[in-house]
Amino acid sequence: MRVVVVGASGNVGTAVLRRFSGDPSVTSVVAVARRIPSHDPGPPYDVAQWVSVDVRGPSAVDQLTSAFAGADSVVHLAWAIQPSHRRGYLHEVNVTGTRNVVDACRRAGVRHLVVASSVGAYSPAPDDVPRSEGWATDGVPSSSYSVDKTEVERLLDDVSDLSVARLRTALVFQRPAGQEIARYFLGPWAPKRALRGHLPALPWPTGLRLQTVHASDVAAAYREAVVRRVQGPFNIAGPGVLRGQDVADVVARGRVREVPPGAVRPLLTAAWHGRAVPVGPGWLDMALAAPLLDTTRAVRELDFRSQWSAVESLRDLVDGIGTGAGTASPPLRPRHRRSSRSTAPRREASSTHG
Repeated sequence: MRVVVVGASGNVGTAVLRRFSGDPSVTSVVAVARRIPSHDPGPPYDVAQWVSVDVRGPSAVDQLTSAFAGADSVVHLAWAIQPSHRRGYLHEVNVTGTRNVVDACRRAGVRHLVVASSVGAYSPAPDDVPRSEGWATDGVPSSSYSVDKTEVERLLDDVSDLSVARLRTALVFQRPAGQEIARYFLGPWAPKRALRGHLPALPWPTGLRLQTVHASDVAAAYREAVVRRVQGPFNIAGPGVLRGQDVADVVARGRVREVPPGAVRPLLTAAWHGRAVPVGPGWLDMALAAPLLDTTRAVRELDFRSQWSAVESLRDLVDGIGTGAGTASPPLRPRHRRSSRSTAPRREASSTHG
């Protein structure tokens, strides 16, 4: 199979390339990104032929059509969450970019498209009952990320001439993405090294619970979606649910202080408007409202079997943040040095408590 991966330089894209490397079912890989790795970047980036395309650009459809020529499947992962104050830019990358990918698939004669969706596309859930793919995808209106994910869902609903699969994932963690995730969500002032168990206490919004999935497990799901040529939505999440105590056991030696969300939101809003933190209150709203994901369909149709628990994925990410891990890819490259660490994921011992 010839597969094109759009957005191949990011967190999930890196894991997908790593999964495709040496896979006998995937005989040719084209990697598309706005910023591509430098010459001879090493694994996993050397598995692909790289093409630089800005998916929102005026010539994007023509460039993507050329890149898609002869492809059996396209995996669309490109998505922007920063700079969060440039709402128009985010919409162009996320929504216009997806529309351009769909149009290029049509022009190039590609019949199968796999798109990265998210738990963020779902409507709020009032409880902790896991929801299947039939749960409404009307999103959280105060979250620009959720609004764009919802608009992409509607865009894909109208695609009838292509076979389209959507992977609605939980938070995707892995050690090599530590620097990227820290930049995008924590900002320059966060005590990154202190996250490795040295925070005096973890402030945690009351009621917040999170699902995660390791990037290697997500990549395995993408591989199956491509090879099996499935269509429709699939929820992807690892086992376990992270609550305040679980996270505190990893980053604060078990010390957690619950804080009412009503007290956190105005502080986050002020900090975001003041450019002190990189993400705004919409992310808090979405996190508090998001349903838990029922992965039964992925288990049944993709043979999805997560190798990493929620706590293991969190530990892997925190270790990457604390040690400055990264890769040769521009989005994942550590900013404080030129060389990068290995892209291979490192397993932590399975443990419920740190």
